[in-house]
Parts: sequence; C-alpha cells; structure tokens
Amino acid sequence: MDEPIKKRVDESWKEQAEREKRTAEAASSSSRQPPAPGQETAAGREEVEGLPQARFDLFIQGLAMEALIGLGDAPHPATRKQAVNLPQAKYLIDLLGVLEEKTKGNLTVDEERLFKDLLYQLRMRYLTKSGGVAPA
Repeated sequence: MDEPIKKRVDESWKEQAEREKRTAEAASSSSRQPPAPGQETAAGREEVEGLPQARFDLFIQGLAMEALIGLGDAPHPATRKQAVNLPQAKYLIDLLGVLEEKTKGNLTVDEERLFKDLLYQLRMRYLTKSGGVAPA
C-alpha cells in the first residue's frame, strides 16, 4: 500500500511553446521593416486577435455608432443603457463632417457614398432630437 506514486510528465508542450515563440519572433522582426511600395506583408493583413482589420469604412462607422449612442438611439456598450447626450452627438457628427471635407478626392466611390449616407442620417436624427439646427 505504500507504493510510490509514479508521475508521468509530458514535456512536449515546452517544445511546442518554444516553436511558437521562435515563429512569433521571426514574424515580429520581419514586420518591423516596412514593406516595399505596393507590397503588403501577410502579417499586415492579419487581424489583431479579437479586433477587425483596420479599415477606413470601419473607422467612420465606429464614429457614427458613437454619435448614435450620444443621440440615444443605441445603448452605451458599458452601461447597456440609452441616454441622450446631444453635445457629444453634435461633436461626433461635426468631426465626421471635418473628416469628409479633409478626405475629399482621396476616397473610393463606396467610401464617399458611405460617408454621405452616414452624415445625412446622423444630421437628420440630430435635427429630430434637438428640434433645431443641424450640425455643420
């Protein structure tokens, strides 16, 4: 009954971790050098874990969503409550307007259309909520 307990240790995980570490180091060292013009590295196209790829359309849609939260048309992600904050909404709508102006001539047809549609919708919603003048 007093037999010693035999342990069996699987140490293959250490080898796997070491391989993954070397692969990650190689990828990070190659991504430190900027790609040549017109070339995009595979790492540059990858999504950061849990985050979407950085794109202009997603950026302006994110700002529009924040404006909708300020207008009380969408719940705040942290509190899950809807509350109207017109100054915040106006600021974000104005910010989108500034971005539209500053990016004129540099957008694709789809990006321009998205911008115009988002701004029109947000400005009309702001007018309805504020009962006054649309943001610039």
